[in-house]
Amino acid sequence: MSEWTDALWYTAPGEAEIRRTSLPPLGPGMVEIETAASLISRGTERLVWQGNVPLGERDRMRAPLQEGDFPFPVKYGYAAAGTIVAGDDARLGQRVFCLAPHQRRLRVPSTMALTIPEDVPLGRAVLAANLETALNAVWDASPQPGAKVLVIGLGLVGLLVTLTLTRQRDLSVATHDVLLERRESALQISVKFLKENEIRPEFDTVFHTSASPGGLATALSACRFEGTVIELSWYGDRMIEVPLGAAFHSQRLTLKSSQVGHVAPSRRASTTLSGRLSKALALASDPRLDALVTEEIAFDDAPATLSRLLAPGAPGIATRLSY
Repeated sequence: MSEWTDALWYTAPGEAEIRRTSLPPLGPGMVEIETAASLISRGTERLVWQGNVPLGERDRMRAPLQEGDFPFPVKYGYAAAGTIVAGDDARLGQRVFCLAPHQRRLRVPSTMALTIPEDVPLGRAVLAANLETALNAVWDASPQPGAKVLVIGLGLVGLLVTLTLTRQRDLSVATHDVLLERRESALQISVKFLKENEIRPEFDTVFHTSASPGGLATALSACRFEGTVIELSWYGDRMIEVPLGAAFHSQRLTLKSSQVGHVAPSRRASTTLSGRLSKALALASDPRLDALVTEEIAFDDAPATLSRLLAPGAPGIATRLSY
């Protein structure tokens, strides 16, 4: 087999290219994966593509199989699915998910290649990394039975949080986005969509994923007494205003960060990082997820298409690369 493959590299602000990339030796405990699909994570990869990863976060922001250093050039990405074609004979032909960059072939430790459940299509499995983010956020919130919950920002992560919440049938779940066309996505999940003038300070927990100061202000204003905002947005090196006046103190509100780098404290003693990712893969059996992949493009076309896909306010939800 070839010791080289093609990979997508971010090379300068707003620029990317496909480069010939060497593969590590296929040693003991390694497997080779032929990639079938990978997912572009719009929020994070937009910041990487723009060169907006903060200096102090560059080590923590490294993807598991990243090559190069921020800002550029970097081979980045963490949502690939494919089939094992070499390495461990017992695993040949297995469909697997890996936290790996956009690349035609991968050589990774066998432990990094998680078997995809039989009831999860290969193309849907690429959502597992974002599902893991959503699952961890719900664990961070630990909503109580009967809680009223609002999700603000119906991009991919917001919709995955919404889907995860609907698995708990004792919650009252509503959604909001300033883009009214996102209402259709909410209705497909069978949850209420609220316009901004319909939001009242009545929610126990508000998940904020819009990465906008206005969305965060709305999230705080939607909390009831001693309510909590779970902040999933990552702003890179942007400074934003947070409205901590008004009712923030008198209503004893909580603004809580949720980030996927660590398992939520409520599950940390019983769940490992790989165990959490396996749970996310199991959640990908939900056929409602298929509607969230709104575009698929060929891997070779990615460099010419990223300026459209990663533009602020770009239409659609999630984009899958096919190989």
